[in-house]
Amino acid sequence: MVKKWVNVFNSGDANGLSELYATNAINHQVNSEPVQGKEAIRKMFAGEFAKAKMICIIENIFEDDEWAMLEWKDPEGLRG
Repeated sequence: MVKKWVNVFNSGDANGLSELYATNAINHQVNSEPVQGKEAIRKMFAGEFAKAKMICIIENIFEDDEWAMLEWKDPEGLRG
């Protein structure tokens, strides 16, 4: 699922990306308040994709039962 998320993210598809979230999902970004709900997450990504071309390069994926964490970088050196 995380690899699929990265592929959709890298395509800049906010609608497709939001479909990967549960209806009541919460997306936590470091630089803003958490966003809750599929539609709010779609709007957030649509706004971000409109501002800049973003690329996520997988460095590590960690998982524990139903939880997953992505360690990433981008071509400009940003990391998360």
